[in-house]
Amino acid sequence: MSRKTSNTYRNAGVNLDAADELVKRIAPAVRRTYGPRVLASHGGFAGLFRLDHDSKLFARNYRDPVLVSCTDGVGSKVLIAAQVKRYDTVGIDLVAMSVNDLLTRGAEPLFFLDYIAVPKLDPRAVAEIVRGIAVGCEQAECALLGGETAEMPELYRRGHFDLAGFAVGVVERPRMIRREWVRPGDELVGLASSGLHSNGYTLVRKLLLRVAGLRLSETVRTLGEPLVDALLRPTRIYARSILKALGHYRGRPRITAMAHITGGGLPGNVPRVLPANCNAVIHRGSWPVPAIFGLLEHYGVEEEEMYRVFNMGIGYVLAVRPKSTATVARILERAGEQAFVIGRVKRGRGRVELR
Repeated sequence: MSRKTSNTYRNAGVNLDAADELVKRIAPAVRRTYGPRVLASHGGFAGLFRLDHDSKLFARNYRDPVLVSCTDGVGSKVLIAAQVKRYDTVGIDLVAMSVNDLLTRGAEPLFFLDYIAVPKLDPRAVAEIVRGIAVGCEQAECALLGGETAEMPELYRRGHFDLAGFAVGVVERPRMIRREWVRPGDELVGLASSGLHSNGYTLVRKLLLRVAGLRLSETVRTLGEPLVDALLRPTRIYARSILKALGHYRGRPRITAMAHITGGGLPGNVPRVLPANCNAVIHRGSWPVPAIFGLLEHYGVEEEEMYRVFNMGIGYVLAVRPKSTATVARILERAGEQAFVIGRVKRGRGRVELR
């Protein structure tokens, strides 16, 4: 007598009950990010966000709004989180990578969506990731409007996962930051990073874990903390401070360009916001470099490669009219940033000169 095989989705590797449990776990964290312009209830097929609001208190009354959108991931930093089963910070990284990009055009972040891919759905672990995403959205003052979790046992190795994020912001067209505003004489203000942020982790993992043989749990003397804490420290979100600096000026802001320092470091990212006839001169030694970068250099990364791959302690750069540099720096510092004048703009060919 033959026995029928139970051909169910669960037996194929996808657990719908776990997905339902996840929705219940993340609902409170998601709702905390909602403001008065979010219309949809959590769990719908699509989120709804109103650009303006009836209440005078919250009305934006945009005259010529431009929507700005970005997408990004966290990269192989998620492998560190997976290895130690610590998921509370990579969600913040996910928000930061897109929101910090939005800011470079002068945009206010409005809402964020996430995509989480796993081999097997663990509601506790994924809920921890989403709670981190919600914290990031609260820091950026944007709504976590929706997301998707995909369970794909045939595509991802057990214990691994991947993240992608999507952010939308808005800026009034006359106030949209354009590279044409930059001119020789503008000064460069750098904002301190929290460390590695979310770039270069393929090299970091190879060098520190495989070549140097360091353990994630060990306290490294030069760092003064366990290695895993330094590697999983989340990317700094600059939204509140940048928007305060931009909002200080009623007309065209005195901030002429902004760059988010991600993969490619200062030499790779600052030129993206320079006009073709300008160079950025950046003075090494004009800001403190976090110890994690010294550790990487100690284990064999040449200085030129360090600056080409990592942020080296500067997570964000602003070009500012020289008469406004002190004011902009003061606003940023009052908002909680460490701001340093790291260089200036001169005539050139759209390149960075590290001196």
